[in-house]
Parts: sequence; structure tokens; C-alpha cells
Amino acid sequence: MKASNSGSSKAAAVDASHPFGVHALKLAWCGRSSVIEGQLSITTPGLLAVGGMVSSILLGAAAVVLVSTRKLPEDTLPRDL
Repeated sequence: MKASNSGSSKAAAVDASHPFGVHALKLAWCGRSSVIEGQLSITTPGLLAVGGMVSSILLGAAAVVLVSTRKLPEDTLPRDL
């Protein structure tokens, strides 16, 4: 691959021969002095599982932020909870 001054990328598509369908991605990024290449393949149920894990992590983080920023009554200390 020829390196260029501006970054560029390429992607691939879906394999229909698998019963669930395998989503595949190939990525190549060319910088001034380096080339980064990567590839990923995942089935539809795997993609849904990843989405479920990400959403549960975000919901958990939202709960932690909610609890950590709440205001306590003025005469209450955290040790009294």
C-alpha cells in the first residue's frame, strides 16, 4: 500500500452463506509513515450480544453517576446511611 498524507480507509460486507450471516469488516488506514490494518468478523447474534453488554455497561455507569452526585440532607453524614 502506498502511504498518503491524509488518512484513508476501506471496508467489506456480509457473508450470506452462514446461517446467521457473518458480518465482516476489513479496515486499512494509511498514514504518512505507517499503515494500520485490521479485520473483524461477527455473527448477528454475536453483534446483538455485544450491543446488550455495551448498553448494560452504560446503564450501570449512569446509576453510579446518579448515586454519586445526589444531595444529602444537611444534617446527614454518609456514615449515617
